Amino acid sequence: MNRTEDGRRTLGPRVAIIGCGFGGIATAVKLRKKGLSRFTIFEQSDGPGGTWWDNRYPGCEVDIPSHAYSFSFLTYDWSRTHAGQAELQKYAEHVLDRFGLRRHCRFGVRVESAIWDDTAARYEVRLADGSCEFFDVVVSCLGLLNSPRLPEWPGLSGFEGPAFHTARWESGHDLTGKRVAVVGTGSTATQVVPALAGRAGHLYVFQRQPGWILPKGERDFTPRERELFRRFPLVQKARRLRLFYQFRVMFKGYDLHGKRQQRMLRQCREYIESAVDDPATRAALTPGYPWGCKRPVAASGFYPALNRPDVELVPHAVTRVTPTGIVDATGTEREVDVLVLATGFQATRFLASLDVRGIGGVSLHDTWKDDPKAFLGITVPGHPNFFMLYGPNTNGGFSIIAQLERQAEVVARVVARMRRRRLRAVDTRRDAAERWVGWVDRQIHRHASAMEANCTNYYHSESGRNVTQWPKPHGEYYLLTKALPFLGLVGRR
Repeated sequence: MNRTEDGRRTLGPRVAIIGCGFGGIATAVKLRKKGLSRFTIFEQSDGPGGTWWDNRYPGCEVDIPSHAYSFSFLTYDWSRTHAGQAELQKYAEHVLDRFGLRRHCRFGVRVESAIWDDTAARYEVRLADGSCEFFDVVVSCLGLLNSPRLPEWPGLSGFEGPAFHTARWESGHDLTGKRVAVVGTGSTATQVVPALAGRAGHLYVFQRQPGWILPKGERDFTPRERELFRRFPLVQKARRLRLFYQFRVMFKGYDLHGKRQQRMLRQCREYIESAVDDPATRAALTPGYPWGCKRPVAASGFYPALNRPDVELVPHAVTRVTPTGIVDATGTEREVDVLVLATGFQATRFLASLDVRGIGGVSLHDTWKDDPKAFLGITVPGHPNFFMLYGPNTNGGFSIIAQLERQAEVVARVVARMRRRRLRAVDTRRDAAERWVGWVDRQIHRHASAMEANCTNYYHSESGRNVTQWPKPHGEYYLLTKALPFLGLVGRR
């Protein structure tokens, strides 16, 4: 046995983890729990947190309860029912230090490509500085919402004032008294708008299409509640389980023909009626499509902000930009000083910044051909020893942190088996991948998010398939990731 194989036998495969958001952190923790320590976490930013490092816009906050939007293996002293960006980024730091992972991290280092060498059964990982390193296993944890979608409006490049995406917030601009336009009314915009209302001189909110919104109910935990959670971790765990159960009940609303769908619509309409003063604004904010067709929004401050005299809803899409203003679909131009793009992300462009090549040098993007598919959302046939977290059809299930944890467990179990059985490579059976994708497509067909005609969402690729959403609650994904991985994978020594 040669030196490399001996290293694999005694220490386990060498693993490259790309990204130090919650997916990369979960993978590292799960590998450590399996006794695997030969891994490196590459992160292009200067610190951990992923989306919670990148997104620093005013009002940035998670819309999933903190006790569910966290790892199951570690209780934490959350200050709020729904944590803000700073606390979430601090949580990422805490987990790194709690499990001694910082020594495995290389911040400020971007990975450009991972090229499989079938003879050596390893990946050549090329970094942005031109250097190369070799790893037996590569795990992409790049996330789904990491590449901002920038509109192609005529004249945008010629706008004379500051113009930036919320995920690349430029904090150096003083918006006090300025005429500010926020384009978009999704989850990010519903947080930005209340934070800017009253600070900007006049705030325009451009809405291409309304979304269904319910109040989030966010608040600070009381000192007594925090003490209870600290002293009795089981109470926090019980709250977490209850939150997942409540989502499971609400998930029935995605059934277009079920009673819960009608109940969700009624609740949303009642909230619009009670929270928005102006009848015309209420009408403009009321969608004409089923609940769940696009991502439902949880926001308590958005509707009240629209009642302010210095905030104006423009219920029309933007068509072009002039040097000093914005023109909407009616041809009306409004002069603005600052342009804030809350226009979402390129969610269907999985691994857009990473060139992955498998057997025979075939590119993963060529394999997909704009129709991303993966077994369990994690592995792709013809790309041995390559795994991805937050891959195709894994978004949803209530808490993405829980979904990431399940995927990280699959990675750790497979890598542990590679060490135990001295496997040099593990690949995905093509028939297993095809059966998995077919099953997911059938489940989504009955799901509200499968609709395209009546709403715009970020779920569908150019092929027309819904390639982002998991069509069930988290419990089903939990069971399937426990039962199926080794039925769909085949290894070789």
